[in-house]
Amino acid sequence: MTPFPVDPDASVQATVFALVSSKRKNRKRFSEGCVREMQDEQSALAGHDPDRGIHAAVVYGPSFSSESQRVYHLVRWLC
Repeated sequence: MTPFPVDPDASVQATVFALVSSKRKNRKRFSEGCVREMQDEQSALAGHDPDRGIHAAVVYGPSFSSESQRVYHLVRWLC
């Protein structure tokens, strides 16, 4: 069982490396506009810049929230 909802109607969902723009690291989901998917873990780590609020992470998504917005769910932070 995943710790976040899996959208059975979504055509493309995956666990991906990403850069997440967020001032706080205690959130568990992020809107699509805050997430930039990266090709691999090294690319995500290279873009990590906590001073600018950009954090390397593994995320799952995108899926639709109850508010009909596309969101990514945090799997784990890389840093």
